[in-house]
This record gives sequence, C-alpha cells and structure tokens, in this order.
Amino acid sequence: MYSIKEAFYSLQGEGAHAGRPALFCRFTGCNLWSGQEKTRAQSDCQFCDTDFIGTDGQNGGKFKTAEQLRKHIDALWPAGQAHKYVVFTGGEPALQLDEALITEMKQHGYTIAIETNGTLPLPNGIDWICVSPKTTKPLVVTKGSELKLVYPQSHITPDLFENLDFMHFYLQPMDQSHLTVDQIPLIDTQQATLHYCLAHPLWRLSLQTHKMLNID
Repeated sequence: MYSIKEAFYSLQGEGAHAGRPALFCRFTGCNLWSGQEKTRAQSDCQFCDTDFIGTDGQNGGKFKTAEQLRKHIDALWPAGQAHKYVVFTGGEPALQLDEALITEMKQHGYTIAIETNGTLPLPNGIDWICVSPKTTKPLVVTKGSELKLVYPQSHITPDLFENLDFMHFYLQPMDQSHLTVDQIPLIDTQQATLHYCLAHPLWRLSLQTHKMLNID
C-alpha cells in the first residue's frame, strides 16, 4: 500500500536539475517530524515548509500496488513525450519507496530521482539521489548525486558533510515564510548562504526557482 499526499507535473525548481520537467510524487509521512505544528519545536526537523499529512492533496490517494500508482502518476506525463523523469519526495519517501515501484517505473521508461533526509536506507535502482540533511542523527545514505543542505541550521553546519561521496554540494537558503520569531530566529538566509558559498567554493547556491516563478 502506498499513501500519496499529492502528485503533479511541473519543473524541478532546485539543485542540479533545476528547470527540468518532472513528475513529483509526494509520499505521506516523515520520520523526523509528525507534520503537526504542535510538535514542531520538539522534532528533529523544525523548519519544514511542506504539508505531507494525509492523502487529500492534488492527485493524492492510496494505492494497493506499484502498478496502480504508476498508472496514476503516468497519466500526468504529457502524452506521447519521452524523457520521463519522476521525483519521489515527501515527507520522507524512503518510508514507502520500494524496489517494486522502482521496477514498475523503469519498465515504463522513467528515470527515477529521490529527495531524502538520508537517515533511512534506500532501495536499489534509484538514478538520482539527493540527500538533504535535517538532523544531527548519523546519515545512512553517505553517497549519491547531490547533497543539498538547507542553510543555515543551528545544529548542523556544511563542514560536517564535505568528506561524503557526492557529485554536487548545494546550499539552499532556508525558507522562513511559514515560521515565526518564536519558532526560529529569523535572518537574511539568502545573504548568509551567498556569503558562505563565496567563502567555501565546494558549495553551490541552490535557489527555489519554482517559488520565484510561482509554480508548483
């Protein structure tokens, strides 16, 4: 059984594939936060800006088999067009993404990406692994395609990850639009991220271009 908050076709807005047309499949649930505001301050991740509770989002639902889910999201891809690309995200997609779904998607021509917090093991067959650390807990996924760190985080700093085996290292300014001063000290995160990248050239700047363009 797969529980999906939402699924939609859009452009990847972040990281190395920014601007690439993609299907996004957002799983419900996360292992670092319940998704409820009343528990945010006590959670491992306190700045999440995503709704991943329930199955009531755009094209959300519950699906008994990998084939059912594949057909559901495949219908969102432009008819007759190749270069199929799907991004499994959350919440934490590693709670639900399995080899059965990966095999099903690959059999129908998809390149598969995942955006994960890196604290849970991943199934085989994923083509693009993006790890976005959110906690001081040790990462289980220590190699992949890109490491994308939301910046700044008071409890983890970029230098903690520089020796890991990733092709790309990105810093992404924290989106504070949904937070209050009571939840986290508000600063100019874009300027802080820009200055860090200039001082530490391993890191590249990642902006949430989908928010700038006002698209999903």
